[in-house]
Amino acid sequence: MSEWKRCTVGDVCEVFDGPHATPPQSNDGPIYLGIPSIRSDGSIDYENSKRISYENYPKWTKRVTPQENDVVFSYEANLESYARIPAGFEGCLGRRMAIMRPDPSAIDARFLYYYTQSPAWKAVIASRTVLGATVNRIPIATFPEFPLRLPSLPAQQHIAGVLSAYDKLIENNRRQIKLLEEAAQRLYKEWFVDLRFPGHETTPIHNGIPEGWKRTTVGKICELIRDSSRPDDRNESTMYIGLEHMPKNSICLNMYGDASSVTGSKLNFRKNDILFGKIRPYFHKVGFAQCNGVTSTDTLVMRAKPNCFGLLLEIVSSDAYVAYATATSKTGTKMPRADWNAMSAYELLEPSARVLAQFDGFVKQITDEIMNLSDQIVAAREARDRLLPKLMSGEIEV
Repeated sequence: MSEWKRCTVGDVCEVFDGPHATPPQSNDGPIYLGIPSIRSDGSIDYENSKRISYENYPKWTKRVTPQENDVVFSYEANLESYARIPAGFEGCLGRRMAIMRPDPSAIDARFLYYYTQSPAWKAVIASRTVLGATVNRIPIATFPEFPLRLPSLPAQQHIAGVLSAYDKLIENNRRQIKLLEEAAQRLYKEWFVDLRFPGHETTPIHNGIPEGWKRTTVGKICELIRDSSRPDDRNESTMYIGLEHMPKNSICLNMYGDASSVTGSKLNFRKNDILFGKIRPYFHKVGFAQCNGVTSTDTLVMRAKPNCFGLLLEIVSSDAYVAYATATSKTGTKMPRADWNAMSAYELLEPSARVLAQFDGFVKQITDEIMNLSDQIVAAREARDRLLPKLMSGEIEV
């Protein structure tokens, strides 16, 4: 640690905050970086970020335009959100957002991002947090004075290289998972929408329905599970999936909490049950369970009937079904909730037993591969998180 030198944020970075107002939203255009734009893993959530029009863009980048390798963060409310701006990014800072722009001759941008995840930096933030009546904040005016402790630039680059190797593996696996999810949806469309299933060439069609097929509903190919879990039933080894752990627009559920730390009644689920977040269903939080565990009562637990897992998963995770669940949801005092009575009545075509079994087999091959890639992500994430504080404190030298 003797080779690590003390300095301040301002010694190695420029600090810029964004405009203190909110621009009109646009359907397309550059990203408007707000607190929800930063995922928990330090990446930018392009899909669910707000947009600003190109017409308004120059006005909202007068103060600063985020560029590659800037580290963006929130200085109010969520004080643990940090992300490194990737190459090709186009966007502006929103309210409560700021960036650190590293001096490449003094600090490695990747190292700077990982440093923000270290216990040392979190202690700095905690000691300088101003507690507010509604939200906590860190004073952006004095932020450049916040202390850092850095090794030499080559050591920073080595440390960042080790940690980023894990993140590259994680990102590569995520891309593969996304491709597998898209492949399953394409197969569903080809077989059940376009009716180009195996043997379609010789199968007669009557009133738009292939021979041997029938009209049915979601409620007839699955069971809604209401198996309640009490706090006494749970321990540290029980996996908990809350709405906060469920990603948007992905069937891969590989984020968990500790069930022993949650209170109140929950719902039990089994491996391969399908979980559907029923609060604000337009968030599109739908996926299949990769293990046994418990989930929030704000989640619907669906268990497919024999050979119906693949069909059920692809239907209830489709854009069309999520839009239907949203349109038929019950409007509460604060937020809409999906209505199972309406969801279970959603109509679909159930194929012949042969086609149903074939489709189920193909989808299970895809979900098995997703689980394999997901396990690698979890292992890489855990290894990185164990290693990061040791590297960032100098306990382990590269």
